[in-house]
Amino acid sequence: MAGITNAAYRRLCAEQGAGLYVCEMITSRGIVEGDQKSLDMLTFDERETVRSVQLYGVDPVYIGRAVEILCDAYGVAHIDLNFGCPVPKVTRKGGGAALPWKRNLLGAILRSAVRAAEPYGIPVTMKTRIGIDLSHQTYLDAGRIAEESGAAAIGLHGRTAAQAYSGQADWSAISSLVSQVSIPVLGNGDIWEAGDALRMVAETGCAGVIVGRGCLGRPWLFRDLAVAFGGGEALNLPTLGEVAVVMRRHGELLADLMGEQRGLRDFRKHVPWYLKGFPAGGELRAALGMVDSLARLDELLAELDPTVPFPVAELGAPRGRQGSPRDHIVLPQGWLDDTDGLTADLADAEIGVSGG
Repeated sequence: MAGITNAAYRRLCAEQGAGLYVCEMITSRGIVEGDQKSLDMLTFDERETVRSVQLYGVDPVYIGRAVEILCDAYGVAHIDLNFGCPVPKVTRKGGGAALPWKRNLLGAILRSAVRAAEPYGIPVTMKTRIGIDLSHQTYLDAGRIAEESGAAAIGLHGRTAAQAYSGQADWSAISSLVSQVSIPVLGNGDIWEAGDALRMVAETGCAGVIVGRGCLGRPWLFRDLAVAFGGGEALNLPTLGEVAVVMRRHGELLADLMGEQRGLRDFRKHVPWYLKGFPAGGELRAALGMVDSLARLDELLAELDPTVPFPVAELGAPRGRQGSPRDHIVLPQGWLDDTDGLTADLADAEIGVSGG
């Protein structure tokens, strides 16, 4: 969710309903070495009382130092280690979804993070995937190592790195992990509506769910989740007018965070997600895709018909990137030869700059 879950979007989602909202993935090396882009991403809204950071790294030393900095200097209350990213620029360094193949290295990273966070009473969790591909599954070992290392919980995306975001998530893997560990398991993958979350919990026994692409253009999903898990009745779907109100609030929050011109430029990428399935017209969509001020946003949103009902055909439909499964995952040379990882030269594997 790089470029999406900044402080403005996290506040927008939090205004909709209960939950823990995690910032964009930040590199441990970027924090330790003071990379300005990485530090700028450690911006939190004044109402963000529980600061949650997703941390990337492949070196236990960098991870430990970064965790200490986050706890001591930034008041972070939760740290999630990312071992699930499938993008080539990450896996070719041995990071993300590639790293759990190196069981000993994974354990060393988790222990370093937990040890650094312990004096501050901060929980450390991790997120991962089923494995590199179906022939190189890692999730059960990762769960065992997480539990032994003192992680507070583990999140599992029910896809391999080779699947990326294509096809359907395998929720049975989540169920298998639940049966193997005593720490909470959080399920991830194909949570498009509140009903999907209830079904995942019922089918897998997971302790909760992680939402990624499902909230793109749908921040009210967290409102629906809060109601559903609270046993309430399903809420009415938003009309186009109600969606426009959320869009205006999103633009306002981004303007407050980044300045009006930059914030509205950032807002543009959200427009297709908000309007997906609605009859908005090509010219209006194109104009919204070029919006550069709140005044112009107001003008364009006023052209939308507020009475148009939500397009029910979009319910349960995937949002965001999907793509196709990959025949080949880019890995460091010889990565699959052993499962140790502690003897590797990790200096070049650390990515210094955060962001997508």
